[in-house]
Amino acid sequence: METRLELDVLIYPNEVRIATPEDLWEWELETASQVSIPTVRLFVALYPYNPAAMSPNYETAAEELPFVPGQIIKVFGDKDRDGFYDGESGGLSGYVPSNMVSEIPVDDEYLKHLLMQQGFLPVDHTGFSPTSDMSDVSSVSDELVVRRMVALFDYDPWESSPNVDSEDELGFRSGDIIYVLGDMDQDGFYFGDLHGRRGLVPSNFLQPFPWD
Repeated sequence: METRLELDVLIYPNEVRIATPEDLWEWELETASQVSIPTVRLFVALYPYNPAAMSPNYETAAEELPFVPGQIIKVFGDKDRDGFYDGESGGLSGYVPSNMVSEIPVDDEYLKHLLMQQGFLPVDHTGFSPTSDMSDVSSVSDELVVRRMVALFDYDPWESSPNVDSEDELGFRSGDIIYVLGDMDQDGFYFGDLHGRRGLVPSNFLQPFPWD
C-alpha cells in the first residue's frame, strides 16, 4: 500500500522550503485581511415603495424590498449599476432603489443599533424635515434653537430623577427622538418635546442626532 504525504511549500526567489504551521497561520491572516467586507450603512426611506407596482424591473420585483416613508433600512455595500442597494429592514431583505432613500450620516455603532431598534424616523418627502410633531411651535420664540437628540437609555423621572420636582420632567425610552428647545440649564437638563409632551430631560441620557 502506497503512502502519500502532502506538504505545503513556500517558494522564494532564493530558496524553497516546507511551510511551517506559523507560516500557514500568517498566510491565513493576510488573506483574511484582504477579503472585502461590505460596509454597513443606515438609510431612511423618503417615499413609499411597492415593488410589485413601482419597480422598473418587473421580472425581479419580487427580489426588491418594500418600505414606507421614514422606515430605516440597513444597507450593505455600494449601489449596483442599476442604482439599487442591497438592503434589510423589518426582518426582510432585498434590493433598494437609491433614489427613494437617503443615508443617515452616523458612524457610532451603538447609535446605529438604537436607530435600528426604533425602526422609523419622522421625515417628510424632502428627507430631512420633521413631521407635524413640531409644527405647532406658537409658544416657542423664533430665536430659540430647536435641535433633535436621540435617547441613549430609558428614563423614568419618578425612579431616576435627582430632583424633588420630577413632575416637571419628561419620561422617555431608549431610541426616542426628542426635540430639544434652547440650551442646557445649570443642572444639566434641557427642555424637550416628545410627541407633543414637553418637560425637562437630562442631557447625559441624550446624544445629538446625526443630521443636526
